[in-house]
Amino acid sequence: MAPRSRRPLVPNPQARPTISVPEAGELLGLGRTASYEAAKRGEIPTIPVGRRLQVPTAKVLALLGLV
Repeated sequence: MAPRSRRPLVPNPQARPTISVPEAGELLGLGRTASYEAAKRGEIPTIPVGRRLQVPTAKVLALLGLV
């Protein structure tokens, strides 16, 4: 049997309205550093929450074409 690739679960926007930048990057197939670089370039939409950057879950779903 072939090994299964680990695919991240797409969170429900009503249950989790925002996710972290690394989580968004994982959904988009990016690593941690590439995720933050994409967020800095504006390719991943972010919302500043205190000192952290959060990504609207609905926007990630739209980027993936799931909405």
